[in-house]
Amino acid sequence: MAPAAATARRVPAKSEVLGLFRSLLRTARQFTDYNIREYTKRRTVDGFRMNRTLSDPDAIASAFSDGTAQLEVAKRQVIIYSLYAPKVKSIMDVKP
Repeated sequence: MAPAAATARRVPAKSEVLGLFRSLLRTARQFTDYNIREYTKRRTVDGFRMNRTLSDPDAIASAFSDGTAQLEVAKRQVIIYSLYAPKVKSIMDVKP
């Protein structure tokens, strides 16, 4: 049986968490579709607000690893969505 210290996750530093937050927002800006872009931004902000009060090191590490996995998914989705970008811009993207 493995020792408990070997299975414990490393708690990310505050700078790493902020870096993940910025990376998720940066990736969200790359979506060409307005609805997907705004949904991704909103989910990012809501997820970080929800986890702001976490104090358990395992919960923090788990939330950080989930966020990192979501970043990888978002990066792949940006590529997929760019291949099938809408031909017409959304009314929200049109500048007056």
